[in-house]
Amino acid sequence: MFKTVISCISASMFNRCIFFGLLFCAAGCIDAPDIRWDIEQVMNRQAECWNQRNIDGFMEPYWHSDSLRFMGKSGVTKGWQATLDRYKKSYAPDEMGNLVFDDLYFDVLSSEATWVDGRWTLFRSLDTLSGRFSLLWKRLDGKWQIVADHSS
Repeated sequence: MFKTVISCISASMFNRCIFFGLLFCAAGCIDAPDIRWDIEQVMNRQAECWNQRNIDGFMEPYWHSDSLRFMGKSGVTKGWQATLDRYKKSYAPDEMGNLVFDDLYFDVLSSEATWVDGRWTLFRSLDTLSGRFSLLWKRLDGKWQIVADHSS
């Protein structure tokens, strides 16, 4: 009887080890370098659009939804259109300057969600502005989109 109990415990533990091993393997199989590269390319295109005074292009990677959240110094803006309007109101084309993202940190949460934070710097003719940002990216409809932005 003792041998039967031990073999049942061992089989149960073995099955659990297999299950958790597969689970951790699946979690570890996320291709983080590719995800990081994909998002960095989108952010580079965003900076290019900004530097060409193209706010609509800059806003393209943002989730086109009323559920988009942008948090800044003046509070929370909800929705893609409201965020676009806020940018257009805040930045006249001659005040946009050149945008650079750096000091990027990526936390790949899953194959469908990634946290990115870093620093933005805006080089303008009269001054230089700089601050920090955190972005929640999700893969929606096959492309990476910003669903939440906290910039200060």
